[in-house]
Amino acid sequence: MAFIGLLMLGVAVFYYWPIVKNLITSFQQTNAFGGDPQFVGFDNYTALFQDPGLGRAIVNTVLYTVILLLGVPLSVAISAMIELKGLRFKGLYRTVYFMPYLAMPMAVAQVWKILYNGDFGLINQVLKGLGVSNPPYWLVTPWLALISVSVFGLWCAIGFNVIILSSGLKSIPVELYEAASIDGATGLKQFRWITVPLLTPSIFFLTIMTTIGGFQLFDAIYAMISRGNPVEPQTRSLVRLFYQQAFVDSNQGGGAAIAIVILAMVAVVTVIQFIGQKKWVNYV
Repeated sequence: MAFIGLLMLGVAVFYYWPIVKNLITSFQQTNAFGGDPQFVGFDNYTALFQDPGLGRAIVNTVLYTVILLLGVPLSVAISAMIELKGLRFKGLYRTVYFMPYLAMPMAVAQVWKILYNGDFGLINQVLKGLGVSNPPYWLVTPWLALISVSVFGLWCAIGFNVIILSSGLKSIPVELYEAASIDGATGLKQFRWITVPLLTPSIFFLTIMTTIGGFQLFDAIYAMISRGNPVEPQTRSLVRLFYQQAFVDSNQGGGAAIAIVILAMVAVVTVIQFIGQKKWVNYV
């Protein structure tokens, strides 16, 4: 009990208390230095929901999350190809896909920012070589900037997905594939009726983790779309809006209100996912 008590004390201090403290702060107004808080009731929430930037931030965050979720089926296909029977250098392939996940996000984002550069970036140089006369300026075009950041996030996430799915594939009994082959099932049918159904627990886990990670979008968009970028206000995520309110505008109460909104959205989406998983996740 003593060991469990110490563990729960740490969880309460470092996880639960910050949530409670943030909730309290969302009903207060403080000065730039955080002192002398004044209770203002729901004023912070009223101002937040009247801010047109909130709706834009929600749309941007959801769009980014949806694009990240597209990486889950892509990762399933990649993992299945890596785990093909007889394929050599499987460990090398896993390492190559996993390396982007291990790299520092801010450092890798700066590399991608150079790749996206409209004047001398590698992507536009390749497009010009293919005959595209006026390739786009990826990070300063309103409808392209967020998608460009999302592609970077997708690239970073695939490595983690592949490792998790590869582990799930190894847990599928080989006898099932052998029996299916005897019955005349082709590789695609085996993938459809054996691999995917038995991989659904891993897919569900990645769906949860990807959704939570998508709602936490900040570092990539902060590194690739700076404050001087003209499209920065149009590409803000919820966490970027929180940063703007709490640390740039010194409105800690407003920032705390945004954090509570993010927490509520993640909780609702997660509950929906757990309810829905009963219809498609197969636990053996």
